[in-house]
Amino acid sequence: MDPQAVLTYGQEALMMLLMVSAPVLGVVLIVGLLISLFQAVTQINEATLSFVPKLVAAMAIFAWAGPWMLTTLVDYLKRVLQSIPSWVT
Repeated sequence: MDPQAVLTYGQEALMMLLMVSAPVLGVVLIVGLLISLFQAVTQINEATLSFVPKLVAAMAIFAWAGPWMLTTLVDYLKRVLQSIPSWVT
């Protein structure tokens, strides 16, 4: 296995990580921004007010995009594990 292949697999792994985590991070970021805006407008500074909606939003996104995320990761892992015999030769 040459260094270029190692870098390619590392780059693919990082892109897969970004692609799979982007929906959850994006939704939690938007919900956090909306909650902080609400807290600034109403001057309510309750810690659970910012934590609970983000948790609910993350769980909803995992329920909605979870199958796609799992399928994407399993396909990538399967592709990497099936390419191991070609590395040995």
